[in-house]
Parts: sequence; C-alpha cells; structure tokens
Amino acid sequence: MSQKCESTNLGAPRVCSIADALDIVGERWSLLVLRELGFGVHRFKDIQVNTGAPRETLAVRLRKLEEAGVIERRRYCEYPPRDEYVLTEAGQALAPVLLALRQWGERYVTPALRQPAEADA
Repeated sequence: MSQKCESTNLGAPRVCSIADALDIVGERWSLLVLRELGFGVHRFKDIQVNTGAPRETLAVRLRKLEEAGVIERRRYCEYPPRDEYVLTEAGQALAPVLLALRQWGERYVTPALRQPAEADA
C-alpha cells in the first residue's frame, strides 16, 4: 500500500488517495453508471433503466462524474437537444477496478453466480 495512506499524525484524519477516489466513485449509483458506460450504454434513459436509479439521483451522479473528469457529455441530437455520456481516459482506467469488484461479488456475495464446486469449497 502506498505510503501516502500511512499516517504519522495519529489523531488527525489520514490523507489518502483511496478516500479521495471514493469521494468521486465510491457510491452505488456512480459505480453502476460506470458499469453501464463500460457495457456501451450511453443514453440517460437506458442508464436509468439498467441501473434502477431514480431520475434525479442519476442526474446528480452524472453531473458529479462529469465535473470530476470521469465521464464526458456529448450531444447526439440538436432538436430536441439530447446528450449521451462516454467514459474519459480517467473513466476507462477504472475498468480493472470494476472487473475486480465484479469478480469479488461473484465469488463472495452473489451465491447464485458461484459454481457448485466453489460453493462446496
């Protein structure tokens, strides 16, 4: 683990890049948005349907991810104005993190996805 996450000042909050990253992507709807964009789903309504996120919550999360430079909004229709969302380089760099989280979930959290041999082990 990085020394940046180690604190020599006990009693003060730890300065840590993990905490900083979690401020941007560390909540359910943000991670599910990133999952959908990684699967090639780019339009608001489709993201909403696939994640189950409430409309206002999704709008806030998309705005936050855009402001953080993780996603980018692109206009695909002028009349009426419609935008889609795509991953930036920073967003694409999260793919291994999401894959690891998915694999962890399949192994330890979602029993229906576990192989019978794994479930008995």
